[in-house]
Amino acid sequence: MCTLHSYFRSSASYRVRIAFELKGLAYDTLPVNLVRGDQLAPDYRALNPAGLVPMLADNGTVLTQSLAIIEYLDEVSPVPSLLPGSATDRARIRAIAMAIACEIHPLNNLRVLRYLTDRLDVSDEDKSAWYRHWVEEGLAAVEAMLTGDSRTGAFCHGNVPTLADCCLVPQIFNARRFDCRLDHLPTLMRINAHCLGLDAFKPAAPDSQAA
Repeated sequence: MCTLHSYFRSSASYRVRIAFELKGLAYDTLPVNLVRGDQLAPDYRALNPAGLVPMLADNGTVLTQSLAIIEYLDEVSPVPSLLPGSATDRARIRAIAMAIACEIHPLNNLRVLRYLTDRLDVSDEDKSAWYRHWVEEGLAAVEAMLTGDSRTGAFCHGNVPTLADCCLVPQIFNARRFDCRLDHLPTLMRINAHCLGLDAFKPAAPDSQAA
């Protein structure tokens, strides 16, 4: 069975947990407490030099980076597909996912926020302002990508959940944690609410995990 090294509030880990649940795949979770610094332990860094989560161990193979792990799951267990449709469809799904995972998330993850306060002496108030600015601006761009595009359906792309939805839901969760403005995102909030109503999304949620 796969073992997912995961932190309960990590957006990247949350994405992978959603993918596992959507595919109905069994896995074990090994918590890595980022606040306590578990990710910096020598034995963990030996497997994952970046010292990040998630990390997936599958029959001796170690995989890192959430999008790569999700695409791996999609290849080894292709039904249901998280990248369905034509090459153009898959490119759009990846673009939405990367707009969140590669443009928004890196600017507001824990190590960046800690660097702002611990090394640059940024106040907690200014740190939160930094977080909200980049999340609100980034999500507005994703909203514009989806609004008015006929390929947007009940989910980010069409009427089945995809890689894009795996990325959207965790980012909205964290946006709410930091009191980001969300009223300018009607399409994203509609999709997020629809996802959260599905059984597959519930066991992946942070409040269903061990810290």
